[in-house]
Amino acid sequence: MVTQNKRLIGIVLSVAFILLIPFIGMQLTDEVSWTLFDFVVAGILLLGTGLLCELVMRTVKNVDFQIGILAVILISLFLLWAEIAVGIFGTPFAGN
Repeated sequence: MVTQNKRLIGIVLSVAFILLIPFIGMQLTDEVSWTLFDFVVAGILLLGTGLLCELVMRTVKNVDFQIGILAVILISLFLLWAEIAVGIFGTPFAGN
């Protein structure tokens, strides 16, 4: 039980650390220009992905299925992030 709670704390701290990178970049240069909405969307995506991965690791007992499901979750995150950032698929959600 304690190990599972440590993983949840690790997920939240990891998301916070990842979001600190563009925040610090905004302080150092004008080329990084995130709005509050950008931080909220990134936080939801990262935290949602982390918690979903944690749920899979807690509930799915077969390691092969775990790896497969986690791979699908992470690939989905990267594709969604790329679509939001630069629009690789050309949907209305595309960024620049």
